[in-house]
Amino acid sequence: MSFHFPPLTPVKRVAASAGLGPILGAFKDDGVVVIEGFFTPEQVNELNDDLTPPLEKVKNGPSLKDPEIARYHGSNTKRMSNMSTHSRVFRTQTLDNDLLHDICTAIFAKDSGDYWLNTALVIDIGPGNKAQPLHRDEEQHPVFRTVGPGGIEAGVNFFIALTRFTDENGATRMIPGSHKWPKDATRTDGLEIEAPHGTLPVEMNAGDVALFSGRNIHGGGANRTRDERRRGVAMSIQASYLTPEEAHTLLVPLDKVREMSPRAQKMLGFRSQFPKDTPGIWMSDMREIAEVLGLERDANSKTDY
Repeated sequence: MSFHFPPLTPVKRVAASAGLGPILGAFKDDGVVVIEGFFTPEQVNELNDDLTPPLEKVKNGPSLKDPEIARYHGSNTKRMSNMSTHSRVFRTQTLDNDLLHDICTAIFAKDSGDYWLNTALVIDIGPGNKAQPLHRDEEQHPVFRTVGPGGIEAGVNFFIALTRFTDENGATRMIPGSHKWPKDATRTDGLEIEAPHGTLPVEMNAGDVALFSGRNIHGGGANRTRDERRRGVAMSIQASYLTPEEAHTLLVPLDKVREMSPRAQKMLGFRSQFPKDTPGIWMSDMREIAEVLGLERDANSKTDY
């Protein structure tokens, strides 16, 4: 059966103050929506202040020599994870943001139950970096490579702009509506997906967030500027029955975890998880893992979200 690729439609933009309804409506229609003013200028400044010193120690380009990974990473791109250790603002405010949790509850609760952080990755694209191959994030988990658009939403990305995102400096490229395409409605397999009708740059101001589905086809844009770096955080959240990309519980020191709310702790796996219709996972002797770790017991841990 042939598939007729629909024409590109603009990425919708919704103010964070508009509330959940308009945001979810645009997300369901297009698989991507820009939420304007998601974070305040003060929060953006504090995040950048926290992240700049450790990011200065990160080298441009991939650490692994695999050519496919190198193309995905970018030759003049810095990537840094472990945000919860590097930034107090991230672990105490970003992970505990009410609107973020309202969105995640609406997306995950009905089909999957609990959710947690897959990764929060600083992506800092420098001048001359080529466009990233297009891809779908959910293909990180092989089982979803066989699932079409009718499957449950296993993961979403909150892409936080920490600087201005423009077409010229490498704004993320999107194909709105591609989350509804049949799984085989691409020209090639894997990371190298040909977009027959092109892609659109998701331009944003610092503090805006691009929320998009794990099924949406996207990729980092080329930075065609002479001296401008594009910095953002790809904050991927997924159903908590899926293994996260980052080993948060092995990376974040407990003294920093104790600064966090129970809800934020749960996002990193320092509290037990309750997928839909299960007695719970991520436990010890069927006990809440927070008790075992010596963290304060929250009587409502099952419904923190």
